[in-house]
Amino acid sequence: MKDWLWMSMGDLGRGIDTGEIDPVTLTETYLDAIKAHKHRDSIYARLTEERALAEAEAAAKRARAGHRRGLLDGVPVSWKDLFDTAGVKTEAGCALLEGRTPDEDAWVLKNATLAGTVCLGKTHMSELAFSGLGYNPVTATPPNVNYPHAVPGGSSSGAAASVAFGLAPCGIGSDTGGSVRIPSAWNDLTGLKTTAERLPITGVVPLCARFDTIGPLSRNVEDCALMLAAMEGGQAADLRGASTRGARIGVLQTQALENVRDQPMAAYHSALERLQNAGAKLEKFEAPEVTRAMAQSAVTFTSEAWGTWGELIETAPDKMFHEILERFRAGRDHSGPDFVRAWQIIDQCRAEWNARVAHYDAVIIPSSPILPPDVERLASDHDYYVAENLLALQNTRIGNMLGLSAITLPTGVPSCGVILMGKPFGEEALLRVAKGAEQALS
Repeated sequence: MKDWLWMSMGDLGRGIDTGEIDPVTLTETYLDAIKAHKHRDSIYARLTEERALAEAEAAAKRARAGHRRGLLDGVPVSWKDLFDTAGVKTEAGCALLEGRTPDEDAWVLKNATLAGTVCLGKTHMSELAFSGLGYNPVTATPPNVNYPHAVPGGSSSGAAASVAFGLAPCGIGSDTGGSVRIPSAWNDLTGLKTTAERLPITGVVPLCARFDTIGPLSRNVEDCALMLAAMEGGQAADLRGASTRGARIGVLQTQALENVRDQPMAAYHSALERLQNAGAKLEKFEAPEVTRAMAQSAVTFTSEAWGTWGELIETAPDKMFHEILERFRAGRDHSGPDFVRAWQIIDQCRAEWNARVAHYDAVIIPSSPILPPDVERLASDHDYYVAENLLALQNTRIGNMLGLSAITLPTGVPSCGVILMGKPFGEEALLRVAKGAEQALS
């Protein structure tokens, strides 16, 4: 049964289908592993054990009756601690929200529950989701699977750790500037950033609602497709026959290759070579609209974050980690006209980008220019914290600023991933390209 802890969601679901896996025993196996794990308290903020066992028992009854709701019926999932869970605290990694207990589940959790998934519990995260590093001295900093003294990536830090350490087959996170893809890349997982507004953020603690997205951190592309469908209440993308042979992949040269350190760059070039050997057609291109769009992020992200949280923050600023507090306060000085003009530029850049890449099946970039930074140095060196946080999010924010679907895949080099960016609301097509790329990179 310990092998179950390292299986994909799809394989677990197929095991339930054949009767080889019992949903109750599966859930108990995960709960026991979590409670016995040395990093339990730094990965999970709280377990939802009673709920999980009840959901597993219901799934087991459906399986015995031959009435499973789908492939994921009875499969456990962890949820980042900004997704509302009825009657269970949801604090978003922040002391300002201590004790916050919603009355109902988030929209995506309701749908996932209807699909039969089992809610294991809530995972730790960066404070109010406003950091790509995953360092949180206020609540907890989850571990990195590859480097014991490094951060896991954020803000969906516990979501990534729960999967990487075998304490969930999938974790659900949010991605406003890279918060699904960075922790996925740094923990050798597959992470899907959906298009903003594809999945409603009803019942999700916001950061910047116009950029906030929801996505799975999982073991493979199939699991991302399955979990997207479960959260949406739809059908999973058909991945049968997916291949990179003949796929047209743009290789973005603008900004995405700046500041990339040796190990991530070597992994990136190796990935390009393997994709080309698998039959993909790679084409380098420049896109100046990327630079113009990215220049607006300082105004848009911080303004909306401060507008959303500033009033509450100033009631007790001493409760916040000072680096996160400073980042929020950076939004105080932008004016309304600054914000409107920034969004006008972004909309123009998005139109230019969509026209430029229309003939590509996907665009590829390194997931992160850097490896996971050292925890102790982040805690003591302000300049290092700021510089590494900005670098961590340098490439992922391209997808957020341009309003794209995007997925990060492991390359086989520890903590080094590649991102495939697709079209807005083009997740199904992107997942097919990613499935082919996954086979080429495995």
